[in-house]
This record gives sequence, C-alpha cells and structure tokens, in this order.
Amino acid sequence: MKTEKVLFKNRKDLNLAAFIYHPLDQPPRFYALFGHCFTCSKNLKAVQNICNTLSQMGVAVMSFDFTGLGNSDGEFENTDLSSNISDLVDAANFLAEEYEAPSLLIGHSFGGAASIYAAQSLPGIKALATIGSPSDLLHISHLFEEHLDTIKDKGNARVNIGGRDFGINHSFLQDLQEKDLGSFLSKLRKPILILHSPQDNIVAISHAAKLYEKAFHPKSFVSLDGADHLLSESKDSQYAGEIISTWAKKYIPSRSPPNDTKGHEVKVRLAGKGYTSEVKTPFHHLLADEPKEVGGDNLGPTPYDLLMAALGSCTAMTLQMYAQRKKWDLEEIVVYLDHDKVHRKDGEAFEKKDAKISRFTRYLKISGALNEEKRAKLLEIANKCPVHRTLEEDIIIETKFKDQPL
Repeated sequence: MKTEKVLFKNRKDLNLAAFIYHPLDQPPRFYALFGHCFTCSKNLKAVQNICNTLSQMGVAVMSFDFTGLGNSDGEFENTDLSSNISDLVDAANFLAEEYEAPSLLIGHSFGGAASIYAAQSLPGIKALATIGSPSDLLHISHLFEEHLDTIKDKGNARVNIGGRDFGINHSFLQDLQEKDLGSFLSKLRKPILILHSPQDNIVAISHAAKLYEKAFHPKSFVSLDGADHLLSESKDSQYAGEIISTWAKKYIPSRSPPNDTKGHEVKVRLAGKGYTSEVKTPFHHLLADEPKEVGGDNLGPTPYDLLMAALGSCTAMTLQMYAQRKKWDLEEIVVYLDHDKVHRKDGEAFEKKDAKISRFTRYLKISGALNEEKRAKLLEIANKCPVHRTLEEDIIIETKFKDQPL
C-alpha cells in the first residue's frame, strides 16, 4: 500500500508526524482522519490495517501521532484530553489546507473520546466512528490506579503502561473530570458508528451501550466479536476498516473518480515491502497477493489465481450467452480450474528438450434440463470463449516505462 510521510505543525508549533494512506483511485472517495488509542501511535498494526483497508476501498486516511508520542515532538506528560482534541483539529486543518478537509473522523479507544469532542469543532466532518471507546473518561485512570494518590499529592508520577514509562500530571486527571462525554455526545448532531468487542477486557462492552444510549440518531453499533481491545488479529482490524467504509457510504456522498483506465486498460500498484498489489480495472478495485508461506500477506488471490479466474468467468459467461441465445434451460454453471506445468507431448515442436508448458485444467458442472447433445455442444462452446482463445494465441507483451510513448 502507498503511504506518504508528512509533518505538520500544531497550534503549539510542535511538529506532529503523520502517514497519509492514498487509494489507487484518484481522487479518493473522501478523506478520513484517524485518532489512535491512549499511549499508542500511528505505527500500531491495527491502525495500519484499518487505514490500509480503507485506502483499498477508495478512502484516503491520515493517521498521526499525538503530541509526545511516536515520532511527534513534545512531552507526553504535558498533554491531556484537551491537547488531543486540539491536535485532531489541527490535523484536520492541515488536511484541509494541503489536501482536502476530512469528512470522517475515526477514533480508537481514548482517541475515540477525543474524536467525539473534535467533531463538534469541525463542520466538515459528516460522520464519526469510534472503536473500543470509553463512555466515562475517568475510566482511563484504571491504567495507573496505584499511582493516583502520588499524582494527587505530588502533582505527577511516572507510570508503566504496556511496558513503557510515561509521565502523568494531575492536570490530566482534572481535565478528564471537567468533561462530561455523555452529555456532550447527546448534543452532537453527526451520524456515529460505535464498534466494540464483547471480549474487550480493557474497555468493557457496557461503555459502548452507554455511548449508543447517549448518541443522537442516526447511530449504529457493530459488535467486533472475538476481538481484543487493540484488535491484535489482522482479521479484526481489517473487518473494522471494511465496516467503516461501507457504513460511511450512507452519510458521505462519494464523487465518481475520473476513469483513467480507458477501454480494457488495467492499473496495478505495489508500494511497500510486501507483495500486496492493488488492481484497478476501468470500474472496479481488487487486490492480488501471495500466500504467507512465500512472504505475502494473503490479502488477495495470486496472479495465477486471477488468470484462472479470468478464464473461468469468461467460460461461464460465454456458456450463459450461448444458452440464452438458444433458449436452453441452463440453470447454473460452475467452472473449476487448476494450473500446472507439464512436458510437451511427443511429436510436438519445442525449442528445448526438457521444456515444460502451462496446462490449465477446466472442469464444468452444468445444471439444467439439457440432454447429452446440448451438453456436448456446451463443452465445444467452452473452448471458444475469448480468454481461452487469447491464451492459445501467439501473444506479444511489450513492456515500457509509463513516460515512454506506447
């Protein structure tokens, strides 16, 4: 996937580090802004998976590190919920100035609470999604409960969260006490999607119920059943991204991207260290990948799977067209395919003695009121589908750089 590293200034003149995940389609359906969880960063695997999934579905997403976290400047101990909110607003303003104002805010855990508050200050935000977010802001204090007395008495304390030390000031707790999230949410007139796992042992599912109760319609809830709080399993974070993208279609109008893949042109983009490739046909978007055992992420079919899919789908369509033209009772067509390498048969011309050729094996399962004569004819027609013919032709493949004339 293609990510762009950017830096922007917040209102305190600190550099905040961000990634922008660009979809293959340009321009994107819309822009989204992601706020990560408490003491996390934009590099959290779940954040990357959600942003990647959204970009694959045509949404450009910016995720950034809050002040004092990740690659951003500043000291974490000098931050609080209010500074997180202002960082989100500053990030949205940066997007508006340099790219396009975000239409969707996404917040994970504590970042979800900050996103709810930030949404009110951003009129361009048309919808909001929270993931595993608390309904009670003081709930976050359970992470450093044994240090609360020290923080109150001395004004600050060093606490260990997730194996890392952070400074927590008393002003952080005061800021939480002064903010009533439920009351604020009940006045927020923006569509909201609340995602939460029943198995979340950091922020209980009851928080989602309270958020949903306080939120004003339109509001939606989706259970991330089986997921942990950090969405550690890739399948859970990818699912969350898919749900958010689909849900947002209801509330954020998508512009039709210009079609720069004319005719039968196909565009493929691979960015990053893996093999996951985005495939853009004139009107559709899909992924190709390699299995995990060869270093891929298994997020899509392999190139040979796609080639067999082309042959199989063309076969089925050709048979359907023929049967409809003949007015035959053809109810269902199933095509099974396999690919391997075999030696040429004796007597066939070949350049090398031990040369092998590709063999595609195709099995047809056809349902309908068809006699043996009609079935035999369909078998003959299958061998005449356009992709079949193309694969048997002499093929010329020319490769040039894009800036060279074709």
